[in-house]
Amino acid sequence: MHFETVNPVNGAILARHEAMDRAQVERILARCRDAQQMWAARTVAERASCMQAAAAVMLADRQRHARQMSLEMGKLLPQALAEIEKCALVCRYYAENAARFLAPQTIKTEAHTSAVYFNPLGVVLAVMPWNYPWWQVFRFAAPGLMAGNGALLKHAPSVFGCALMIEEVFRNAGFPEGLFASLLLDVPETGAVIRDPRVAAVTITASVAAGRAVAAEAGKALKKCVLELGGSDPFIVLEDADIDRAVEVGVNARYQNTGQSCIAAKRFILVGAIQQEFERKFIERVQRLRMGDPFAEGMDLGPMSRRELRDGLHQHVQRSVDAGARLLTGGVLPEGPGAYYPPTVLGDVREGMAAWSEELFGPVATLITVKDEDEAIAVANDTEFGLSAAVWTRDLKRGERIASEKIQSGACFVNAMSKSDPRMPFGGIKSSGYGRELSEFGIREFVNIHAVWVEG
Repeated sequence: MHFETVNPVNGAILARHEAMDRAQVERILARCRDAQQMWAARTVAERASCMQAAAAVMLADRQRHARQMSLEMGKLLPQALAEIEKCALVCRYYAENAARFLAPQTIKTEAHTSAVYFNPLGVVLAVMPWNYPWWQVFRFAAPGLMAGNGALLKHAPSVFGCALMIEEVFRNAGFPEGLFASLLLDVPETGAVIRDPRVAAVTITASVAAGRAVAAEAGKALKKCVLELGGSDPFIVLEDADIDRAVEVGVNARYQNTGQSCIAAKRFILVGAIQQEFERKFIERVQRLRMGDPFAEGMDLGPMSRRELRDGLHQHVQRSVDAGARLLTGGVLPEGPGAYYPPTVLGDVREGMAAWSEELFGPVATLITVKDEDEAIAVANDTEFGLSAAVWTRDLKRGERIASEKIQSGACFVNAMSKSDPRMPFGGIKSSGYGRELSEFGIREFVNIHAVWVEG
């Protein structure tokens, strides 16, 4: 069996990767486990030195790494370069802060001494998606490796080239051979790896269906699991918002990475008083977006990652229009071999439509009109997802109150677009998953929080 990597610009085959057989997987598992035991014995400072080197190695070859990303999944080259730089940032962040995050904590009790230690769990398996093929990996790998764990990557087949490049980065940075390794497998074979006793825990970023399947396997094996799944993020614009700024940021929040992001703004919830102005300015701004070759200068969107995903998105749009939504711009399949889809806006989206309740993973924005703040909050929370959200208002106390008390999500941004930042925890609730990545919370997901009590 082999996997084909296809260029979404023109449908050309970039590479064929042979699927690993059981003997190859066995060797990788054994080597990773042995390497992890040696790695765990190193000091945090020694691990940090390797992690700083990984950042340097990555940046020194950023053009090649970014080009591979653009070829495999259609990401605009400037966005691919920015992704590499963000990966270097998270490496440096954990290299500089892991010692503080993992330092033993003394607890005052009647014992002579009592403390909590943060020890590595072992080998962590990561099942990762194609949309941010480097960042998603480093988001788990940087804290996981700094905590003393080993890392196995089961990446999406469409970006296996990126997976092998990431493995190369860690090898060239001086990490122990086999500590980070890629598994070129299909989904059915991943279950056997999850069940393997040498794998201590699992993390996955994927669809809800994939997350449920992985969580079920991990649950049967009683293994820790972190899930970062889908999102249908609301972007609430209240009557006192700065409309021009909300439009500019909102367009970027929806169409960055060609709209292929779990935390992209997807449902624009507009209080009626500003609905017409926002809609008019939003459409004007969207119509100025330029779609084309990821390597061409001045592009705002590239192709979607795969043609079948593009076609599925178009079906979502058609279903919503058939149910009464207004097609305000876009929504027409372009001719040609690529996986392109024009930036699209749907208006008059109402409950019961596909665009109301389903995650539209691509360059489609949905506009929903509500009468006031209370209805905006109710609509924002009327989804199975709870990953991130945004609220726009000039009243910062009002925005913070809504964000902190009313919105059901793992994160909420006031007058800003949703994003992931190494300094802040990242993750969701409801069908968006559970557990956290990044910050001090992320590095402690895959450690044994070990209590030690000593009496004299």
